[in-house]
Amino acid sequence: MHVFITGGTGLIGSAVVAELLAGGHTVLGLARSDASAAALEGAGAEVRRGGLADLDTLRAGADTTDGVIHLAFGNDFSSQEALAANIAEEGAALAALGETLVGSDRPLVTVSGTPAAPGRASTEADPLPTDGPVAGRSRSVAAVLDLAAQGVRTASVRLPRTVHNNGTGGFAGLLTNIARQSGVSGYPGDGTQRWPAVHALDAAVLFRLVLEKAPAGAAWHAVADEGDAVRDIAAVIGRRLNLPVETVPEATYGPLGQVFATDQPASSALTREKLGWEPAHASLLADLENIQP
Repeated sequence: MHVFITGGTGLIGSAVVAELLAGGHTVLGLARSDASAAALEGAGAEVRRGGLADLDTLRAGADTTDGVIHLAFGNDFSSQEALAANIAEEGAALAALGETLVGSDRPLVTVSGTPAAPGRASTEADPLPTDGPVAGRSRSVAAVLDLAAQGVRTASVRLPRTVHNNGTGGFAGLLTNIARQSGVSGYPGDGTQRWPAVHALDAAVLFRLVLEKAPAGAAWHAVADEGDAVRDIAAVIGRRLNLPVETVPEATYGPLGQVFATDQPASSALTREKLGWEPAHASLLADLENIQP
């Protein structure tokens, strides 16, 4: 397939581009900057210049390719207003991509987080949250999946709280960055809440499998580690950075504080069974050993 991808130069996106190219596909990547364009070209992809707000550019990318993988999302988590703006921008982008693909039977693969299921690991059958700081993103993903009834082979890959590679990435990466800045490797609450995780290279394989063969309208879990206690994550970070490990106020994490404090283990049993996906790379706690002091 010739695949249009947004967010193709980030931690996850660069792994997905490499996986697609290694699997015999060709890639057209959206690039907002010269650096992103150079990275895509260096990886062997074609480039279409523009950002998520450039809806005509998105429509043209979807219209001239055999399928779409959407990964791009704004990186400003400084306030609830900034997070809401990121979600609104993504929602408009997904609507434009979806409208372009109606009636084509081509794939549109989008992304979200895994949901929380009180008292147990969430599964692919559990709904995304309809309230809280990321509820708008859930509505956008639901709208995409609904396009299965209009001739789009839609799918959602739900990513865990940390997608990591070489000791960085995801929520664990945010904990590391905050630890470097504050001098404390912190965690909210008592730290017993669990976060699922996956290596970026394993997640990339799942994106390819979903693009190639997933049925329309389904959600899949890119989960390798069902759930590590956040205080165990913070303990590795503290040891690697030689910093004290302590509980800190939930407000330390801004608009993501509520999410950081929630117990969110997740299962990928159905995804593994139906798509034959088997994670093969390092676990989160093992990968965090790559953090450099």
